Amino acid sequence: MRTASRYGTTVRMFTAIGVVSLVAACAGNGGTGAGGPSGGGFPDQSITIVVPFSAGGPTDTVTRMIAEPMAAKLGAKIVVQNVEGAGGTVGAGEVARAEPDGYTVLMHHIGMSTAPALYQNLGFKPLEDFQTVGLVTEVPMTVVARKDFAPATLQDLVTHVKANADKVTLANAGIGAASHLCGLLFQTAAGVKVQEVPYEGTGPALTDLVGGQVDFMCDQTTNTSGQISAGEVKAYAVTTPERVKSLPDVPTTAEAGLPKLEVSVWHGLYVPTGTPQDIVQKLSEALKVALADQKVVDQMAKLGTAPVPAGDATPQAHRTKLEEQLGVWAKVIADAGVKAS
Repeated sequence: MRTASRYGTTVRMFTAIGVVSLVAACAGNGGTGAGGPSGGGFPDQSITIVVPFSAGGPTDTVTRMIAEPMAAKLGAKIVVQNVEGAGGTVGAGEVARAEPDGYTVLMHHIGMSTAPALYQNLGFKPLEDFQTVGLVTEVPMTVVARKDFAPATLQDLVTHVKANADKVTLANAGIGAASHLCGLLFQTAAGVKVQEVPYEGTGPALTDLVGGQVDFMCDQTTNTSGQISAGEVKAYAVTTPERVKSLPDVPTTAEAGLPKLEVSVWHGLYVPTGTPQDIVQKLSEALKVALADQKVVDQMAKLGTAPVPAGDATPQAHRTKLEEQLGVWAKVIADAGVKAS
């Protein structure tokens, strides 16, 4: 079993440079007027979007979807850079310390709202060290298992886990990852504690699930839809109030008898605090254009998600979401008694 880290150990990190730079179709124009005094010439060089998780994972996938149309709107090229480690906190910390000039942007998910409760020595404060740019998407989670796992339904799974808690293995992508958080909610909703197996990313975790090395996991539709459709894993439920269009036969957790297990993984863009407001606004406007791009809409639909409405792709809507989620997850994590080193 390829477990990468255990609770109480330091998560190994590495940096991987993402796909090729994306050259804007409208270079030199950007489709926006001049900004304020500090950012009037922005952008005049390439922009880096840091993804604090592994290449090929759900957050990386979403980032690469929006990078090209954002680049076209801004009239610059965008490089996606993966800076992996410690549940997304390594990459986030690097962006927090970056020059606040708009050229280093962070794509993060729900983990931005859980990190303060998980890490005692985090190194940054989400509301103080970052400015929000806009929300991107809210991705449903799925409860999936190896295809030969005995339980047939979500209720069967709960019964089986309760009877075999010391034997059943629950995979996740490490402390603070979306799969870990969803797994915590599952255990709370089911009233059971199981053996958790952390990996360095959802990619290797899902690979081992398909290979039968672990029993079940909770992961985003952007990472599991293909395997579910191909019959490589068994799907029990989606963790949203409504069924996912791309997975019409998979019931919701409420339909499957576990209504307290409801969570979606929201993603958003951030820049370091101190970034001029006109630059933040240009990035937000480019994000809105990307989310309205039909290719992006179609790509997201295939993976069981959709862009947020234009009104949510704004700095204020994003900050409101972050503030609310910080409070929600502080309680969940405190109740679970989970801490990261």
